[in-house]
Amino acid sequence: MLKFIKTLFSNKKHQAGSQGKDTLRLSKSVTKNLQFFRELLTDDDLIIYREFEHQGNSALKYAVIFVNGMVNDETINENIIAPLIEFSFEVETGLKESLLDFLIKKILISAKVRREKVVEELINAVLYGNTMLLVEGVAEALLIDTSEFKHRPITEPRSESVVRGSREGFTESILINISLIRRRLTCMDLKLKMMKIGERTHTQVCLCYLEGVAHPKIVAEVLQRLQKIKIDAILESNYIVELIKDAPLSPFATIYSTERPDIVVANLLEGRVALIIDGTPFALTMPCLFIEFFQANEDYYTNFLYASFNRLLRFGGFFLATSLPAIYVALTTYHQEMIPTALLLNISAAREGMPFPTVIEALFMTLIFDFLKESGVRLPSPIGSTIGFVGAIIVGQSSVTAKMVSAPIVIIAAITGISNFLTPKILGPIIFMRLFLLILSSILGLYGYIFGVVAITIHLMSIRSFGVPYMSPLTSFKIQEIKDTAFRAPWWLMNYRPKLIGDRNPVRQKKSEQQSEGSE
Repeated sequence: MLKFIKTLFSNKKHQAGSQGKDTLRLSKSVTKNLQFFRELLTDDDLIIYREFEHQGNSALKYAVIFVNGMVNDETINENIIAPLIEFSFEVETGLKESLLDFLIKKILISAKVRREKVVEELINAVLYGNTMLLVEGVAEALLIDTSEFKHRPITEPRSESVVRGSREGFTESILINISLIRRRLTCMDLKLKMMKIGERTHTQVCLCYLEGVAHPKIVAEVLQRLQKIKIDAILESNYIVELIKDAPLSPFATIYSTERPDIVVANLLEGRVALIIDGTPFALTMPCLFIEFFQANEDYYTNFLYASFNRLLRFGGFFLATSLPAIYVALTTYHQEMIPTALLLNISAAREGMPFPTVIEALFMTLIFDFLKESGVRLPSPIGSTIGFVGAIIVGQSSVTAKMVSAPIVIIAAITGISNFLTPKILGPIIFMRLFLLILSSILGLYGYIFGVVAITIHLMSIRSFGVPYMSPLTSFKIQEIKDTAFRAPWWLMNYRPKLIGDRNPVRQKKSEQQSEGSE
């Protein structure tokens, strides 16, 4: 685009910027500037060009350029055009150079007005909803914020609903999302860095962190990776995830995503860095640890005993979702002596006359449940829930009646499918782990299962997220570091932030006198 602008400017003999910079500037003629922008922004009928002049002095000519449908017409009419036409003052000699300052300070009614000379910046601002004001005799333009976007109201996130806690979720507007964070973190240490990513979309991205809490090396590493992104479009946060994440070939996420502002604020307070992307309700936080996928924000809003019990349920659900089919296949195929005799006789009776081996049955039923889950998600809500419920009953019952699969494998697949939803944030890796362990178990029995678990563990231990070990603090033996892992300790015991993330400002709360006496 910049090359095209340079070509047009050279054809029209516009002058380039001074001081040796290859930066393009505007002409002092409103007519020439309008003609240039019309030739540049061709085949776009929604761009409005409005010329007008002062009612008492025809030498004061103006023009505004904006995109219809992205601006507030009333703001342009009443706060820009009307004051410029009606104001009265005598044009003095030499006033041309300070005319823009005069308009900004005394004429234009807008909270956000800035001067700009670079053509590419002007075009990007107009296409984002700003209004460009051109003034006769001035080789510079004013950008006035008149944007008015239609956006979804703040509602509870459907993917992260809670019984107790905030009902607010992010929307597709970056400014609204930033305000939801600022309202919860009203401190000067909250730093926000805005940037644009995408050669064509120019998507706004906001980097958030707490100065004095977040480690400078982590902030610098995130900035460096973002600046290296060279892509034409950023339409969703996962574009950025795949471009900057550690272990790009691993199915495990090393960048956490959430729709909830309270989770983002909690992560910022621990020393993490957050990314807010315009056009998507999902925010990103980093570094990301494996333990985060078993933690829920509601754990910290309820009694710590109940929260710890729920967290243990998630760990159990993760084990069942990844290992139950593999262990069942290993036991029934290679290690029948480990199954109680009565249960083994029942399984053998149920499998009598089955045409396929156990591993094929397990693969078939788990894939069928994945099909039903995916179809339920893609269909409209009323139809999707019906399809999932009725489909599971019909497929399971019909498969057993037709003697395609045995009844025990239907039970195994059902338990596995239900366990998936205890940890929805890690659903993708669970599918890969289950398939991997199932194949190894069908070949080597329990030995294959153990080899698979060891391989996955080694892989997880080798991953780092922005320099922080992925499995910390699960690998620590220090009591202070494991107070928020499998169990959630009460708030009056969690006095320190995670060591490897918030070590720059480790103290979260000072011990009270009661805590000090109890520790003694």
